[in-house]
Amino acid sequence: MISNKMQEQVQSSSIIRAMFEEGKRLAGIHGAENVFDFSLGNPNVEPPEEVKRAILEILNTENSTSIHGYMNNSGFEEVRAAIAQSINDKFGTDFSQKNILMTVGAAGGLNVIFKTLLNPGDEVITFAPFFGEYRSYVKNYEGELVIISPNTLDFQPNLGEFKQKITPRTKAVIINSPNNPTGVIYSEETIIKLAEILSEKQKEFGTDIYLVSDEPYRELAYDHAEVPYLSKYYTNTIIGYSFSKSLSLPGERIGYLVIPDQAADFENIMVAANIANRILGYVNAPSLFQRVVAKCLDAKVDIETYNRNRELLYNGLVSYGYQCIKPEGAFYLFVKTPIESDVEFCNLAKEKNILIVPGTAFGCPGYVRIAYCVAYKTIEKALPGFKAIIEELK
Repeated sequence: MISNKMQEQVQSSSIIRAMFEEGKRLAGIHGAENVFDFSLGNPNVEPPEEVKRAILEILNTENSTSIHGYMNNSGFEEVRAAIAQSINDKFGTDFSQKNILMTVGAAGGLNVIFKTLLNPGDEVITFAPFFGEYRSYVKNYEGELVIISPNTLDFQPNLGEFKQKITPRTKAVIINSPNNPTGVIYSEETIIKLAEILSEKQKEFGTDIYLVSDEPYRELAYDHAEVPYLSKYYTNTIIGYSFSKSLSLPGERIGYLVIPDQAADFENIMVAANIANRILGYVNAPSLFQRVVAKCLDAKVDIETYNRNRELLYNGLVSYGYQCIKPEGAFYLFVKTPIESDVEFCNLAKEKNILIVPGTAFGCPGYVRIAYCVAYKTIEKALPGFKAIIEELK
């Protein structure tokens, strides 16, 4: 028998992954070219050429024992130093290698920091809609996820409700911008107000509240949009980053945590995070790809490919009568369903071989997420199906 805790996890297993598996099943029946899978945020843009060159250079010139061996649990010192300097150059910060901990993607980093910070019953606040796996990440360490209801006007965080729901048990707040699933970038005005509320509540309760920023989509921003760097606005900020989207390397599982000197109890947090990295079973981030990303810190994927997809999908759906906010970043469209049930709408779409994810999975029913990190022709071929659905519902 599996554990009671895992029985709960199995029952609430990721809808996104389930849809992805359903896509493979339908492709076997109808042919892959006739199934339009918008379920998974799996980049379809190739990694920059610098990645391939870096891999070959490292393998051909560096000592293989060193390349593939163990290192400090935080990661290679020279890699962490290079990342810190890159962040400083981009955002005017003052980090060094001691502020960087290499992680197994952003997901690994979030689990490390929650393992480090949370006691049973501690609360972690997030804003709907949110990446559904946050539920599991917090539950892994017996924390309680507190969900702030969505502001469906513009999908900026609902700060009024946020202020009311902070309690003495609030240990952390997790935000994700550019946001999955909406593609919205949280504005500087929003971040300033959020930081003011947190600072006020820390003084009121005599506690430390950490702002955890989940940033796998930071570089995927359109129309010259700016993504605020949160450590500049709030002292107790911890940043989780991944190269999965910025370099199209989701399967390599490589990212890092940034923990500023100014964060409360910095020294103990860094020691504990290193130990958490080890005892969670990661031990360290993938060795080869630590070295690879250090050589590719200025490389970028071709974001124009995603932008073309964004424009085609958004303009097409709006012209048919669908309602949605135009995404400023990431590669998702969050669309209001023309019927009340988002799950039922996804089933209607599946009848057209279109796979999308209900907003219920993100804490926001009545919407669906469409991942447009797909081939341009996939969107072209799927649009008639979307049009047919809304016409049939009229």
